[in-house]
Amino acid sequence: MDSHDSEHLWRQFLAHKEDLSPSFRLEIPSGDDRERSVCTRCSFIDYRNPRIVVGSVATDDSGRILLCQRAIEPRKGWWTLPAGYLETNESAEAGARREAREEAGAKLEIDRLLAVYSLPRISQVQLMYRARLTNPETIAAGPESEDLMLVAFEDIPWPDLAFPSVSWALKDWRAVVGQADFAVRSNPAEGL
Repeated sequence: MDSHDSEHLWRQFLAHKEDLSPSFRLEIPSGDDRERSVCTRCSFIDYRNPRIVVGSVATDDSGRILLCQRAIEPRKGWWTLPAGYLETNESAEAGARREAREEAGAKLEIDRLLAVYSLPRISQVQLMYRARLTNPETIAAGPESEDLMLVAFEDIPWPDLAFPSVSWALKDWRAVVGQADFAVRSNPAEGL
């Protein structure tokens, strides 16, 4: 194929490329119960599902809790637990450990699932773990954290917490301190 032929093919492609691009419209697909974005050319359904957030209430051997001061929006400058979005092909526990490592240089031993919070307003499901911080002497703020602190429950800066679910997780953690077995917590009644 010479350059003239390839140029001709390229022009043909450009002339018809709009035929290849998806075109979506809202409709209720057969067998479904809500509107979805459906491609008018190939019938692909673009499902928009909630995002999963994983995190932890991580404590050192003396029971102090790891808090991270956010260096990014939303809620930059406010205190939070190490948490973030679960990655593709990652277990929830591995995601919670990764987030703690990225935000605080923290190494965690996951104990067990503490709580599952449903936040439909922002299309999130949050999985919070109870964990033990194995390297409290070497934690350091990562790129998403301005500062870190290890704090006793009584000294938590409650008015400066970034999100309601941080408060829920801390209170749920406190409710099960010392318990080897407990029911997984969920949204408090006032949080629904």
